[in-house]
Amino acid sequence: MNLFKIFISAFLIDNVILMRFLALCPFIGMSTDEDKSTGMGLAVTFVTVLATCVTYPIYRVILEPLGLEFLQLLVFILVIAALVQLVEFYLKKSAPALYGSMGIYLALITTNCAILAVTLEVINNTCPFTGKPYSFPEALVYALGVALGFLLSLLLLAGIRRRIRTSPVPAFLKGTPILFITAALLSIAFMGFKGLVK
Repeated sequence: MNLFKIFISAFLIDNVILMRFLALCPFIGMSTDEDKSTGMGLAVTFVTVLATCVTYPIYRVILEPLGLEFLQLLVFILVIAALVQLVEFYLKKSAPALYGSMGIYLALITTNCAILAVTLEVINNTCPFTGKPYSFPEALVYALGVALGFLLSLLLLAGIRRRIRTSPVPAFLKGTPILFITAALLSIAFMGFKGLVK
């Protein structure tokens, strides 16, 4: 039951973009259409879950016992960068069109603060439902929830942007202003999920 609560909390209640305002650059930049959003969301999901899968044991088995906790940020960034390179190589070979459309945003996954935030949170914080440090399965479920919440946010904004293109938006709101207003309204809507899981 705790795993389900952790997932729902990370996915909806504390959505990484709409409630915590992390990773806004790819949120705005990659939500121009559903295909780009899906590609970016799946790439971030892969990197987030795999980064958590790799960094959690590195921290618990190597850094913590040896008293090298101060190296966690450096090690985590190196792991994330290596995983992004794997994703980049895979997309270049298997989906060149998606690789080309993602452009600079694919490389920016390395510095995506949402991925780094997940890896640091499962190490440094306690699970809100157990009050104990995250176990390995809880850390993976949390990472999956955050990443899928990121994907959901991208797809929601991509769908709304498609609708905005054919809507009569006042000239002074066209472009970036309407996007930020839309993101703010989405954020307010997601506040309705507070209290869903206790």
